[in-house]
Amino acid sequence: MAYSMIKSKSILIKNIYYMLSYAFTTLNQSNFEDVATEEFDNMHNLFAAILAKGIGQQLKQGLYREYLNNRENMVVMRGKIDMSGTIKNKIARQQILSCDYDDLSENNLLNQILKTTVMILLRHSKVDAEYKDTLKKEMLFFSNVDTLEPASIRWSSLRFHRNNQTYRMLVSICQLILEGMLLTTEQGEYKLASFLDEQRMCRLYEKFILEYYSKEFPALSVSASQIPWALDDDIGTMLPVMQSDITLSCGNEVLIIDAKYYSHTTQLHYDVHTLHSGNLYQIFTYVKNKDSEFGEKPHKVSGMLLYAKTDETIQPDNSYRMSGNKISVRTLDLNCEFPVIAAQLNSIVGEHFGR
Repeated sequence: MAYSMIKSKSILIKNIYYMLSYAFTTLNQSNFEDVATEEFDNMHNLFAAILAKGIGQQLKQGLYREYLNNRENMVVMRGKIDMSGTIKNKIARQQILSCDYDDLSENNLLNQILKTTVMILLRHSKVDAEYKDTLKKEMLFFSNVDTLEPASIRWSSLRFHRNNQTYRMLVSICQLILEGMLLTTEQGEYKLASFLDEQRMCRLYEKFILEYYSKEFPALSVSASQIPWALDDDIGTMLPVMQSDITLSCGNEVLIIDAKYYSHTTQLHYDVHTLHSGNLYQIFTYVKNKDSEFGEKPHKVSGMLLYAKTDETIQPDNSYRMSGNKISVRTLDLNCEFPVIAAQLNSIVGEHFGR
């Protein structure tokens, strides 16, 4: 989405922070209070501020270290002897041992991701000097940490556990930056794009709505649950998984929400605006299969396509009765103050559950 007015853009960017704060509850901690009160005129400063605060907090706790394997020629044995290397040294008439040993080091993948992201932000002209100064000071503690080629990072291979759990939010922010805001120039250099791309924003949009309802409506059951196919013979070979974005339920009342973040909320064909057919088919399929789970029990299953509102003139706002179920299409306006966004989300629950 593109907005011409600086004010409108800064409100949107502030809402990105609120979306992140629901998606990553770490941002609700007291050490991020300053970030929450700042106004940002671009995404680069927002992420630089979050990383500066987060890395500063991590440095107070200590950088995560893990054991890394080393092989080195030494006069005195350390760890265990590497026989092939030691024999080669003997042949070369060198009276030294080749040893394999483990060393506790901060030069691990998590710290390398942090440093790589910060170094890219430091080179960008849109990041203000105050954030650069803070990040530069913090990088002094990363002098023994290597940088990476961003494209080589295998995000799916990252594993978090008790000793490095505090890195989860920071690394997720780095992934948003490196995957969503990086473009490669013809010369092979990296630069930051103006906004997160549609795919990454869609993921954040989904997670934000899910976590918002989970936190603000504890009386509801909130999940991103799978919906089983209603099969007559229980043979489901090669059927795709039906994974909902957000499922809200209270007893036998269910609302399935599919969150959509598109540049265009409708499709245009021969000057006629219609809903995205694939989205409508999908939510209808989810609802009818979920509906069949209840059998003859009294129940109510509804579905909703919830689009992020764009600056287009025509926006969907419709409800349909389809084979006994209500299917709605709505937009969520992210270009307004956050209490207004919260009110929009609350009204959806009020409409469907009377809360």
